[in-house]
Amino acid sequence: MRLKTRAVLFAIAVLPALLAAQAGVGRTEYTVTFPAPEHRWAQVEATFTRVQGALEARMSRSSPGRYAVHEFAKNVFDLRAFDGSGKELTAVRVNPHQWNVAGHDGTVRIQYKVYGDTIDGTYLAIDTTHAHMNLPALLIWARGFDDRPVRVTFTPPPGSGWKAATQLYPTSDPFTFTAPNLQYLFDSPTELSAYKLRQFSVTNPGGKTYTIRAAVHSDASDQDIDQYAAGLEKIVREAEAVFGEFPDYEPGTYTFLADYLPWAGGDGMEHRNSTVVTGRALRGALGTAAHEFFHCWNVERIRPEGLEPFNFEDANLTDSLWLGEGFTQYYGPLIRTRAGLIDPAQAIGSFGGLANDVINAPGRQFRSAVGMSHAAPFADGARSIDRTNLSNTFISYYSYGGAIALALDLTLRERSAGKITLDDFMRAMWRVHGKPGGPAPGLVGRPYSVNDVRDRLADVSGDRAFADDFVARYIRGREVVDYATLLARAGVALVRRNPGRAWLGDVGFDGTRISTLVPWGSPAFVAGLEQDDVVTAVDGKSVANAPQIQEALAAHKPGDTIALAFNRRSGPATAAVTLQEDPALTATLVEATPGGRLRPEEKAFRDAWLGSRQTKN
Repeated sequence: MRLKTRAVLFAIAVLPALLAAQAGVGRTEYTVTFPAPEHRWAQVEATFTRVQGALEARMSRSSPGRYAVHEFAKNVFDLRAFDGSGKELTAVRVNPHQWNVAGHDGTVRIQYKVYGDTIDGTYLAIDTTHAHMNLPALLIWARGFDDRPVRVTFTPPPGSGWKAATQLYPTSDPFTFTAPNLQYLFDSPTELSAYKLRQFSVTNPGGKTYTIRAAVHSDASDQDIDQYAAGLEKIVREAEAVFGEFPDYEPGTYTFLADYLPWAGGDGMEHRNSTVVTGRALRGALGTAAHEFFHCWNVERIRPEGLEPFNFEDANLTDSLWLGEGFTQYYGPLIRTRAGLIDPAQAIGSFGGLANDVINAPGRQFRSAVGMSHAAPFADGARSIDRTNLSNTFISYYSYGGAIALALDLTLRERSAGKITLDDFMRAMWRVHGKPGGPAPGLVGRPYSVNDVRDRLADVSGDRAFADDFVARYIRGREVVDYATLLARAGVALVRRNPGRAWLGDVGFDGTRISTLVPWGSPAFVAGLEQDDVVTAVDGKSVANAPQIQEALAAHKPGDTIALAFNRRSGPATAAVTLQEDPALTATLVEATPGGRLRPEEKAFRDAWLGSRQTKN
């Protein structure tokens, strides 16, 4: 397919006017080169003009789409500073992330090297095949320069055959790009490689056309890339049907930056007009793409308070990742089902997993959905060397929020006889909080609060009392809905995964040592067992490995009490453990259960829920 030039020419025509309006405040310029890609570092030169007073130059500690601190300064080395005449200046490192430069002539030029060898959505990866760049991990920036326009030039290694793929605004030079401000710049990952390009056009109801691009750096075959691109198109069109229109992709394009290589980590990271998707193999990668593309509405433009504007100096705390990430987690398999990419049974299995997490995980005893969002800086790719008890006190806001989305969708459908759905709620959030835009590209003018969520739910449902109750009980509170009854309306059975099986708790073993935190409230927990205890005997019979422990448990039924002997840090101990039935739940189509039959009204409900929306809007 041929490159669509209309959007590129529009961006080239409009950007100079925007940059001219900002010229009075100076501009930040970067050049990025790769003198030795085999050693996995880049050379960066950053030039700051019209500097008044000491320049405070910083490396970011956080990155859009991540909620923990990542300390990108750790990979910066050989940093030097100069003024506009070339005179070397002293760069004083005042903390691990910041260098202050004084005594300049109004211009400060900083040169440094930065190392990167991690392919994912957060970091930097450079080798002889590509430069995979999350810009907060690459570029130094200056305090007080947030609103200044930016110009970035990349210089690939000679003979590399690399091309650039990015949401940055293009210029007449294929390796030079611009951004209107720091927020947009750092939300713009960039891939330099000999990627393969696939693309198609989409058109909004008003007639504006955008190009959707997939820049695929992979050892996959052309056939696999074609199939991937065809799947992307189905996802894109089905996601648009939820909202009724595409966002305004400012450069005229939306780009999937796909790195699927044997040495890549599995990840997906949303950005305003692009996404990074990575992994070992391109086949089976559409699930990540569906999730991340939905984010171009939800989180990137329908944006919660606490993430707007994004703080690059610290972790970002918000009340609402259960909606931003969790609702997106729900819509990923829903959109793939509506697009015909997975069958309904697979989606139902995914939804059952969400419900099971919230019903059975111990974390709901301690945190609400809002509380889970507050814990994100400690859980979202965060690193710690000390042990934590998060497996007992935290449920991922992805699954917690996904379960809330499932409950709300089914509840709205039931209350309205199918006339009102979660799609209507998402459109209301889009109309009020997303579509109005912000003061500049990369900025959002009306970020939402939990109270705003409650108000939009009241608007859509027409029932303020219902909205107040739902938010109070299931979002701010820690109650759980009756998923079995809700799913039954669609001919879905929520049943025990292992009926009749005696259950000690979801306890991991390394040999006979308990290798995981013992789940709060489980039979093992109530009996006093904990991580690092070493089980020596069950019912008086010695055990030497985990299969022997499981064999001993299998001889019992729920309600039985067994005797455990074990060694703990203080010495030998014993405990009487009363086994329970495994509480784990799974969702399955009723017609797949023994003697189950799908009734016509259940089929109609399910088809309206899981069927394509493209012909119904």
